[in-house]
Amino acid sequence: MSTKVGDIVEEFHTDNKMSTVNNHHETSRKELEDASRLPALETAYTDILRHLGEDTDREGLLRTPLRAAKAIQFLTKGYHETIDDILNNAIFDEDHDEMVIVKDIDMFSLCEHHMVPFFGKVHIGYIPNKKVVGLSKLARIVEIFSRRLQVQERLTKQIAVGISEALQPKGVAVVIEAAHMCMVMRGVQKMNSRTVTSAMLGVYLEDPKTREEFLYLSRHT
Repeated sequence: MSTKVGDIVEEFHTDNKMSTVNNHHETSRKELEDASRLPALETAYTDILRHLGEDTDREGLLRTPLRAAKAIQFLTKGYHETIDDILNNAIFDEDHDEMVIVKDIDMFSLCEHHMVPFFGKVHIGYIPNKKVVGLSKLARIVEIFSRRLQVQERLTKQIAVGISEALQPKGVAVVIEAAHMCMVMRGVQKMNSRTVTSAMLGVYLEDPKTREEFLYLSRHT
């Protein structure tokens, strides 16, 4: 192995090792923060159950406040994550300038108005500007922003802007189709309603043909 190639390989392994260590430290910090907040959340859920008229000492509810506290921490873990956390070493130089589409990404979130779920599919398209990202990272970006209290309109825009800021592509398009439990389980109780939102940036906003191509491919392929 030549000295130059050896140096490159050594640098690659060093960068990966440092990235792994940093990720481990970041995860440990988040776990400690979650653990410190858990007792207060558990107490809050106990109070909620009591105010609903439940007996929190009965067998079926003994561990419910703790389970609910851990569940809400998981469902809102996106507050403690950033795009930089997941994109390290996953953006690559690539001379590709055609559309990239990842469709039917499963999405689950909580409506910030009633804290009940909404869920559906996310379709993402972008046109690279000499840089591409690992495809799985697009799904991770969706998760970062969906694991928060949200409204669908803001979620759609945050995903698009996040990808745009990270990759600086020629354009980004995001479409979300979702069912909202606040419309199914309560309120108007319309079982089959779906909400569709979109965010178009760059060439997708400026060029109708590019936008139409993305919308067609995301629906028909």
